Amino acid sequence: MSGEPIPDRLVLLGSKGGPALRPGGPWPSSSLLQMGGRSIVIDCGLGVTRGLVDAGIGLKALDLIFITHLHSDHVLELGPLVHTAWTAGLASPVSVYGPPGTDHYWRRFCQAMEFDVEIRIVDEGRPDIRELVSINEFTEGLIVEQHGLEVSALRVDHPPVTDCFALRFERGGKSVVFSTDTAFFPPLADFAQGADILVHEAMLEEGIERLVAKTGNGARLREHLLASHSFAEEAGRIASDAGVKRLVLNHLIPADDPGIGEADWIAAVRKTWAGDLTIASDGLVVEFA
Repeated sequence: MSGEPIPDRLVLLGSKGGPALRPGGPWPSSSLLQMGGRSIVIDCGLGVTRGLVDAGIGLKALDLIFITHLHSDHVLELGPLVHTAWTAGLASPVSVYGPPGTDHYWRRFCQAMEFDVEIRIVDEGRPDIRELVSINEFTEGLIVEQHGLEVSALRVDHPPVTDCFALRFERGGKSVVFSTDTAFFPPLADFAQGADILVHEAMLEEGIERLVAKTGNGARLREHLLASHSFAEEAGRIASDAGVKRLVLNHLIPADDPGIGEADWIAAVRKTWAGDLTIASDGLVVEFA
C-alpha cells in the first residue's frame, strides 16, 4: 500500500566482483539500501537498472546514488540508469555522490547521448536531464548530512585506484557499512564499529587460479587480485574486530565458478567470524530492524 512506510532493507542487486559476464552467472556490483524512507543506490555496475526494477523500485523516484570508485564494474551503468529513469518519467532532482572523476564521467555520458537528449526534450517535452542531476565529488569524512541521514567515507586500499572509498550510512540509530573493493585494511574495523550490517567484499583462494585461466592475462590479473582484494577470512576478521551485528559477503571472487558453492564461502569465513552471516546472490534481500 502506498501509505505504508518502506521497511529498512538491503537488496544485493549485483553480487559478483569484476566486470565480466558469463552465461547464467551473477551481475556486477550494485546495491539498494532502503533506510528511513530513502531508497539509496550504491554503485552502478552493469545490470543495476534491471535489478532495481526487479526489486520493485519505480525509476522515476530515483534520487540518491553513491559511487565508491570508478572501476567499470561499479560505475558503467550510472549514466544509463539515470537516463532510463528519465525516460520513465523522472522529473525531480537526482544527487550523485562519487569520487573525483565522477563529474567527468557524467559530462562525457551526456555528450555521447546529446542527440537523444536534445530530441526528447523537444519532441516529448521532457525536462533537461543535465539540469536534474547534481554531481558531488567527495573524499574522506562526513559527505552527507540531510533529513537525519549521515553518510561518511573512508579511503581504503585498492591499488592502483587511489580514490576508492568505504561508505557508512547512519539513520535513526541504524548503520550499514560497505567496504567496497579493498585489500585487508584494519582501519575499516574502526570505521564499521558496531554497525548493524557490514557488506564486505570477499575472495576465495581456491578459485583464483581457475578464474585467471579464463582471462588470457592470468599473471597480471592474479597480481591485482592478491594486492587489491580481501579473502573471506580477512572479511571475517574485520567484522569480528568491528563487532558488527551481521556480515554480508559480497563482490564475490569468483562468483560464477561451478566448483564453488555457498558452503565454501561459509567454511572460509567461519575461521574468523562466528556471528550472523549472509552470502550474497543477485536479488537477495536482507532486512534489518
